[in-house]
Amino acid sequence: MAKYYKYKKKGLNKDFWEYRIYYQDPITRKTKEKSKKGFESKKEAQLAAEEVEKMIREGFEITAESLNTYLNMWLNEHKKGAVAKNTFELHNRNIKNHIIPYFKNILLKDVKPLMYQKFINQLTEKKYSRRTIEIIHGTMYNAFEKALILGKTNMNPCTGVTIKGEHNNNGIKFIESEQIGNFLKAAYEYGYIYWIFYKVLIETGMRKGEAAALQWTDIDLKEKTININKSLDFQEASKDKSKMFGDVKTYNSKRVITISQTITNDLLFHKKFQNQNKLALQDNFHHDLNLVLCRNDGNYMPKTSLFNSFARILKKAGIPPLPIHSTRHTHAVLQLEAGASMKYIQERLGHGSMQITADVYSHISKKIDKDTMGKFEEHMKNVLE
Repeated sequence: MAKYYKYKKKGLNKDFWEYRIYYQDPITRKTKEKSKKGFESKKEAQLAAEEVEKMIREGFEITAESLNTYLNMWLNEHKKGAVAKNTFELHNRNIKNHIIPYFKNILLKDVKPLMYQKFINQLTEKKYSRRTIEIIHGTMYNAFEKALILGKTNMNPCTGVTIKGEHNNNGIKFIESEQIGNFLKAAYEYGYIYWIFYKVLIETGMRKGEAAALQWTDIDLKEKTININKSLDFQEASKDKSKMFGDVKTYNSKRVITISQTITNDLLFHKKFQNQNKLALQDNFHHDLNLVLCRNDGNYMPKTSLFNSFARILKKAGIPPLPIHSTRHTHAVLQLEAGASMKYIQERLGHGSMQITADVYSHISKKIDKDTMGKFEEHMKNVLE
């Protein structure tokens, strides 16, 4: 039950109101007090007190916790160890570089939908791509969803926000279909272990860390499937090999994909090739790692070796510079050209939702549609002549 008190502020000939609420902490069973001053009428104080009493009854925390304090707690207690290291670092950067610099010392409970919309709008004004803004929004949205569950707030101010701007899909880089043969030929000439690594990437759409972490127990050559369930942490691998295997990027990244007969045959040959290395090197071979795509001695493939080899192979094949991640996009484009649905590609790539897949590859899909229609029109001309 709230109590109300009238008082005067120093130097002001005017009455103000204060409410005081006494309640019992459900855990310690001790009596606590929640009060607030500065109301210009008793009615205003009563309305504010009723809202606080409602939150107390429903079990919400009513402590004046700052957004900064909460986000740090959310990161370290609910995300650390629960998501991949790269995802954790992404959330951390979003908080440090964008969210806290804008909201500063605001209290968690004071973040409102209109205020949050202004935050999103200013990111658009700063010319960030829509995808970047969506990623930053994802951090805040998820943090507030957890705050709801924890009883720290009674609403998620990020719900229903409008994100303006277009996706920067023109930035997607991939190896054109007609260049893949030249690329793989150059890769083989550069080194067999790089050829098999990049061929698997192109044929499966796996991330480089997922491919580097593949073990023979993850592959069923009879059923022609690959179980993608971990990722190689290149940084940890260079320090402590017992920590080299980390989680995949997201929950949806864990997946089982089918592979073609061609790549199955390649992997069968690769297994025989690796067995020859095991016989030749014996105890010097890293049998314990059981890696599929690795160095000749069975050790993991360092990130620098992959980056350097990829750049040199592209140059040798006469292809402009591309990131290794372009092999993932290359796979998606090949699937689209083969007539695969966005839903199939989403599941194959391990995207969290089909919307992400559609947003990323929509312009490529439209281009393929136009090319297909052009071929159809040309065919119809020949039919009607």
